[in-house]
Amino acid sequence: MVTESDIAEGQSGAARAEKSPAHQQVYETLRAMILFGDLTPGQPVTIQGLTQQLEAGMTPVREALRRLIAEGALTHQGNRRVSVPELTADGVEELVFMRKTLEPELTRRAGERMGEDLLEALRACDEVLNQAIARGDVGGYLMHNYRFHSLIYEAAEAPIMAATVDRLWLRFGPSLRVVCGRFGTSNLPDKHRDLLEALARRDLVAAVRAMQEDVEQGMAQVRAALQDGADPG
Repeated sequence: MVTESDIAEGQSGAARAEKSPAHQQVYETLRAMILFGDLTPGQPVTIQGLTQQLEAGMTPVREALRRLIAEGALTHQGNRRVSVPELTADGVEELVFMRKTLEPELTRRAGERMGEDLLEALRACDEVLNQAIARGDVGGYLMHNYRFHSLIYEAAEAPIMAATVDRLWLRFGPSLRVVCGRFGTSNLPDKHRDLLEALARRDLVAAVRAMQEDVEQGMAQVRAALQDGADPG
């Protein structure tokens, strides 16, 4: 298994490693693989396999794993393996509660600071997202959906809440790939148009409501996909 001694080998130089562009690139690549479902929940992968896949050294891969395990995005398995945690029904409900608590508030704060440049960036991102949905591009949808939300949360100027939400996305992001597999991109819920229209007219109540509905609908799809996957029929 990935033991504490395995992880500790890179910790003596952790501060230096986190400043290294190579180490950071490995971390960001592996993080994106988790976030966008390239690593399937529950499927174990080896450290050696990751070094080969990422064409990276053992030390930066171990350092990336250390950081991602600390963030809850990966868990230890046996025989020097790690895996993306599988969501449980209780885990989904926790995520729903936390997302509905934090993301609408971040939206409200972003709406108070919304300038035309950011609004145009959101519109452009949503247009690319819609194009990905239309052509059934799951990876493009997942990437631009995350980017759309991230633009809003970064604008809120509430770094503690935004960082917490970003970690939450690591927990349910891999399951969005499952959702796309079950329902296809054309059936994905999307309240972005309502949200953009509310932000454009500076209607913060409507913007908060649109984000709440976006979270509720998206997590309902995750819940349904997981239930469907657990159904032996």
